[in-house]
This record gives sequence, structure tokens and C-alpha cells, in this order.
Amino acid sequence: MQKGHTIKSVDPGSIADELGLEPGDRLLSIDGHELEDIFDYEYYIENESIMVVVAKKNGEEWELDIENDYQDLGLTFENGLMSDYKSCHNKCVFCFIDQMPKGMRETLYFKDDDSRLSFLQGNYVTLTNMKDKDIERIIKFKLAPINISVQTTNPELRCKMLHNRFAGEALKKIDRLYEAGTPMNGQVVMCKNLNDGDELDRTIRDLTKYIPCMESVSVVPVGLSKYRDGLYPLEPITAEDAAKTIDIIEKWQKKVYAEHGIHFIHASDEFYILAGRELPEEERYDGYIQLENGVGMIRLLTTEVHEALDELEGDEEEEELSIATGKLAAVYLAGFLEEIKKKFPNRKVHLYPIRNDFFGEMITVAGLITGQDLIAQLKDKPLGSRLLLPECMFRSGEEVFLDDITRQEVENALQVPVNIVKSSGQDFVNAVLHASEESGASYEAYELKEISYE
Repeated sequence: MQKGHTIKSVDPGSIADELGLEPGDRLLSIDGHELEDIFDYEYYIENESIMVVVAKKNGEEWELDIENDYQDLGLTFENGLMSDYKSCHNKCVFCFIDQMPKGMRETLYFKDDDSRLSFLQGNYVTLTNMKDKDIERIIKFKLAPINISVQTTNPELRCKMLHNRFAGEALKKIDRLYEAGTPMNGQVVMCKNLNDGDELDRTIRDLTKYIPCMESVSVVPVGLSKYRDGLYPLEPITAEDAAKTIDIIEKWQKKVYAEHGIHFIHASDEFYILAGRELPEEERYDGYIQLENGVGMIRLLTTEVHEALDELEGDEEEEELSIATGKLAAVYLAGFLEEIKKKFPNRKVHLYPIRNDFFGEMITVAGLITGQDLIAQLKDKPLGSRLLLPECMFRSGEEVFLDDITRQEVENALQVPVNIVKSSGQDFVNAVLHASEESGASYEAYELKEISYE
């Protein structure tokens, strides 16, 4: 096996380009340090000058003294992580990947539990895959924040939920990170009759001792698909369960805010929708730290839609169009469309909440809607001049649904152009009014994240 890390591309005009490095060359070491992964690389190039050893494609070995003055060298490696991804060795009772049907693309079945992806992609990790040296590297490199999939602070219960006898012991790594002052965020996937009720109360109480390093914790309801044969018998979260969970969380928000000036613990939007409760005011989200876990997404979207509409003058232009989304957000989008109609009365917008037949009706988020469900349920519906779909329905950076149906195939089947809409309120308003398809901020949520092997 060849040593080093193969260079995939060299940025034109970069330091590496000027030095004659080329795709296919291999980076062997920096200042005498062999590199384990991308974090070693980023850490060791952060100097005024470095000594780099490179193996050229022709077999020569170059030793380069580089005055880089803290600049990036301009290298991209064939393996973006510069190391193999670490797969998950747990058998979590709530794992959504275990609840998927056979026959989908291979990358959807990869269970990652790689702490490095916590920093690169915002993934949540259980800490069970981490050794002491991994913790030391995080501290040494000052990597932050690390997102931790806590689930419960009861060691015995955590072992049961993760189906890993070391899962309880792994909680001690949080203490080490706290002692080093490493910023953290936490997540609790709430499962009925396991880590809810008194156990949730205990978990929140235990995690408050890590404030301010632990900056936020989200509580999200377990997602249950129809493919659960042979899996742990989890029950769906009811409206009553959601209301009790909100009460526990809001009790702790008041206590923590009085002591620390932050709200710290947050329920995802799904709990409020399920319980029929009003969403919290914007200030209670502490700057939307947990947005990608569906915490405050609808509140932020509401604010952005209103701000976007306030800046616009109404008109009498006519258009008929359609929007498809998951059932979770449909009631809120209906409200936004009513607001739009006040200023733009001749826009006729059909809103279609898509029932998730592929994964089961208990899955209500837009990010898990498949192309086949879209086509089946919209086939004979009036769609107007175009169909708007949220960006989170598609594979990141591509125009492909979870079931590998493409945007083009949906357009062909429904005989209507499809506009992909980014997630901000400004984008939503612009898309409805046809002002632009590409504008504003974007954030992802409720997606089934995939590992890229490139």
C-alpha cells in the first residue's frame, strides 16, 4: 500500500501550483509529521513556514521548504477526509437506516459515527467510536463545536438504547471535553417509554452542568417508518406525549435562563405541531443553534416570509402554480400563502401535502418525500405553470430524490416545470412570485445525510 495522500487537484495560481505539484502526486508529511487525516493537514499547514515531503508520480521524492504565511496550499485530495470513514458499531433502537427498505442506493445504508464529520458536516456522534487519542486531538486542534448524540445520561439506559455495552462509559468523554472548554451541542432522540418523562428530566438536569461549554441541546421525536419488522417495538409519539415533553423542556428553559441567560434545551417544531401548541417566540431559540434539527425552523421561516413581504409592493399579475411539501409544514405554508395573496391576489397557488407512502404515514417531513410518491399523488392534480419543491427533498448538491427518481423524470411524468426552492423565507416568497430561483440564505434539515466517497 502506498504511503501518503493522493492529490486530486491543485488550485491554479496556488502555492502548490507554483511549486509544480500535480494531480497524482502524494503528500507524505509536513514538518516530519505523517498525516492521519484532513485535520492533521489543516493543523500543520497553519504556520509561517513548513517543510513538506511529496512523492511525485514519476517516483521522485521532493522535500519542499515553503514560506506560506498561514495560507492554504491549494490542494484537494482524492479522499476528502484523507482517511476512511468510521462506521457506526451501535444498534440504536431508533436508527432510521435500519428502517429503510432494501434496494436503495448503497450510500443511504452507511451508518457513520465519525467525530470528524461532526466538525465538517454538523453530524451528531455517539462518542462510542472515539478513543482517548481522538479526544486529545480535538482538544489539541481546538476543533469545535462537537455535536453529541446523547439520548440519555442514564448509563444503563444508554447501553440499552444504543445496544452497546460501552455506550454508558462513553458519556465520560463529555466530562473530558468540558474540562478542556470544548464547545458542544447535544441531541436527544426521544423514544416513548424509554428516555421520555422522568428520564428526559434527568438527562436535561445532568447536561446543565456542562453549560456554557454545552451550548444547546435539542429534543426530537423518533421517526418511525413502516419497515420495522424485527426491530425494537417503539411506539409513536402522541399529542399528549408531545405536550408533556414541551412542559418538561419549558420548565427547564425558565430555570436555565434565570441562571445562565440562555434557554439551552429546545424541543423540535414537531412537538409543538403535534401538541397543537403555539411555537415559541424567536428570542427563545438562542439564535437558532439547533436549526438543522428542526428546532425553530418554522419560526424563522415565518419571520423571513413576513420580512420579505414587507419589502414588496403588490401587483395584479396572474399566475397559477403549485407547491408540494411534507404534511408537517403544510399548515404553515398555507398561512404564508394567505399572506402573499393579500398583496398579490391574482396568484393562484395549489398546496399539496404529500402523504409518505414510501416510508409510512408517520413520516411527515419534506426531506423524506420520494419522487414516486410525488408523481403518484400529483398525477391528476391541477399544477399550473410550474411546481415548487423544497431543496431538502433532493440529494445534497444534486437533483435526485431518495428513490433515485430525478427532477427531470418528475417533470416528464407530471408535464410541468419543477422549480427547486431553497429553504429561507425570502426564497419561498421569491419562488411563489417567480422573482428568482437562486437567492437568499439556505439551510438543510430533516435530510437523510449520505456519505460522499469522493
